Amino acid sequence: MHRLHAYPDLRTMFRRLLIATAVGALAALAVSLFRHAMYLLEWLLLSDQSRSLVSAASGMVWWRRLLTPALGGLAAGALLWSCQRYTRQRPHAPTDYMEALETGDGQFDYPASLIKSAASLLVVASGSAIGREGAMILLAALAASLFSRRFSPTFECKLWIACGAAAGMASAYHAPLAGSLFIAEILFGTLVLASLGPVVIAAVVALLVTRLLNDGPALLYHVAPTGALQAAGYGAMLATGLLAGLLGPGLIWLISTSHDLFLRLRLTPPLQLGLGGLIVGALSLLTPAVWGNGYSVVQHSLQAPPLLGIIAGLFICKLLAVLASSGSGAPGGVFTPTLFIGMSIGMLLARTAGVWLPAGDDIAVLAGLAGMATLLAATTHAPIMSTLMVCEMTGQYALLPGLLVSCVLASALSQTLRRDSIYRQHVAERR
Repeated sequence: MHRLHAYPDLRTMFRRLLIATAVGALAALAVSLFRHAMYLLEWLLLSDQSRSLVSAASGMVWWRRLLTPALGGLAAGALLWSCQRYTRQRPHAPTDYMEALETGDGQFDYPASLIKSAASLLVVASGSAIGREGAMILLAALAASLFSRRFSPTFECKLWIACGAAAGMASAYHAPLAGSLFIAEILFGTLVLASLGPVVIAAVVALLVTRLLNDGPALLYHVAPTGALQAAGYGAMLATGLLAGLLGPGLIWLISTSHDLFLRLRLTPPLQLGLGGLIVGALSLLTPAVWGNGYSVVQHSLQAPPLLGIIAGLFICKLLAVLASSGSGAPGGVFTPTLFIGMSIGMLLARTAGVWLPAGDDIAVLAGLAGMATLLAATTHAPIMSTLMVCEMTGQYALLPGLLVSCVLASALSQTLRRDSIYRQHVAERR
């Protein structure tokens, strides 16, 4: 999709900007609703109010830590299976915002999409290593689609789904510019000014409403200021970009292969998701850090970089947990887990090269941030979005030049090795 509409006249443009403002507010409300439902479910299921799945897992007895993700996957699979059986006779409509943008007339199967979000809520709250943000963005796109059906022409439906998705991403990650460019680079494939204006407005309004609702910090991750970069810092970022460009296609292949392996088992959806959850539970016996999307571990690692052995162990266990969760078909996103894996790759590189580099912890943090951005660029093929995403999430805008060059390097190398991005493959698998 390279173009949604011709450039609008002035009256149409102002109408779209007003609708975009409403869509941004609705998206923020949808994301907030999912977030608070998740916290409530964690309190009910895990008896924990810390809002950290890693903390909840750490306080559990071993058998409960083992079984909780499996039971959550079993319940989510049963919900999805029941929905599939009920809707088997109905005409197919997308339940994913990317598919809705790529195919058809931009309409959703709204009941099935809501059930998919509820299933995602179950697996996320029970500790599966999958991103909660995927369901948040889906709900935001659903809210935008429902609103647009009442207040805009049918041919603009895809525009408002795009606005809702960008606003949901801005609300979930506190990154309105990156959310807008996520739509522009990944879904539109180019910067279309006629469509990008409403997308930016929706994303910014969503962030503002999110801050009002949560009264929380402006930044998603808190990192000590990096200051002026030296030659070693730029070298670490470029080396991380090169490594991420080589490993990004491998991560996409691993996720696809994991999914194929689960399908070969020919299990029903409840058993398939239950097995994925059981694998996560077993890995959590080694380290509770595998629970959840990895946010709290990334935050702690950026403030106090782990030693080589610790970060290597976390990387292996978390990667296996992500493959088990995504491969089993657990509804959710791999965006935030990719940030965790990228940070681990960058810190592993920095710790391995620490013998020759000065200021070991500072370089490790710098390489970790570069790893987050460059692996994201390597798997999404969206270097500008990936650069801005990390800068907006951490406030480290001084890293912008180095990150941009590193992300372009990672994206170009990744596309040379594998044409499809993780999102293009995602859409193709669902057609």
